[in-house]
Amino acid sequence: MEYSNNLKKFGAGLPAGQVDKIVAGIRPLAEKNRNTEVYKRCFGFIDLTSLNSTDSHERIERFVTKAVEFPNRFSGIPGVASVCIYPVFVETAGLVISDSKMAITSVTGGFPASQTYLEVKMLETAMAVENGADEIDVVISIGEFLNGEYDLMGNEIETLRKEIGDEITLKVILESGILAEPELIHRAAVIAMLAGADFIKTSTGKASVAATPEAAVVMCEAIRLFAAQTGRKVGFKAAGGISTPEDAALYYTIVQEILGEEWLTPERFRIGASSLANNLLSAIEGNPVHYF
Repeated sequence: MEYSNNLKKFGAGLPAGQVDKIVAGIRPLAEKNRNTEVYKRCFGFIDLTSLNSTDSHERIERFVTKAVEFPNRFSGIPGVASVCIYPVFVETAGLVISDSKMAITSVTGGFPASQTYLEVKMLETAMAVENGADEIDVVISIGEFLNGEYDLMGNEIETLRKEIGDEITLKVILESGILAEPELIHRAAVIAMLAGADFIKTSTGKASVAATPEAAVVMCEAIRLFAAQTGRKVGFKAAGGISTPEDAALYYTIVQEILGEEWLTPERFRIGASSLANNLLSAIEGNPVHYF
């Protein structure tokens, strides 16, 4: 596909000043969502993440076991949507998850920098799916995108989309903190959606600037516009630096206000997090909890 030409149909997105006004208007509404009911819903949107250089098969086995056993330990709180891990641990996670409804998310494609051969990205992605991954998170080729190589970026995502087929959920990470400017974030979001992303995601959590409410507004507005023009409803994932219940309520409210209740399901909204799970639990239970 010629992504450069198709971009024209979706405009330049919101200017920075308008984005700031929208965020300012949403913040008071988010305060009203700082309650137990919303925190419980947010828990069910979590991609519980372990992407550490110290991860091992034994550590991931313990990590996934806790996630699987969680609903039996805390009644009335939904289990997390998925566990998010490196591809080498997918098979280990699958043995633990077994018949659980929890999904396995794997980062692939040269995560987190995406600086490797396309053939390597394809092989890593295919192997993760073969070993049992239900969802794949990949990063755009940021440098190429910033250099104006929109077709290259889009065609890479399109290739990975074809590699995994339609049954696997594809989340495309824009690394919005690096793109920074609303117009660039909007442009990257549109290309990712045109290329077949099921979700667009803010960040890897490995860059100096991760998720921001401003980037979330730009991305959700792009999703809304894309759905209106194509009829395809793409999900949104906020990830990177989201650790407090207040953070979760803010991103929940952004999705609620821009995309509506229809998007407030695990099929269309995710929060990538590690420490957030314990902090949400503490807020729900009314006392410090260190389960994960």
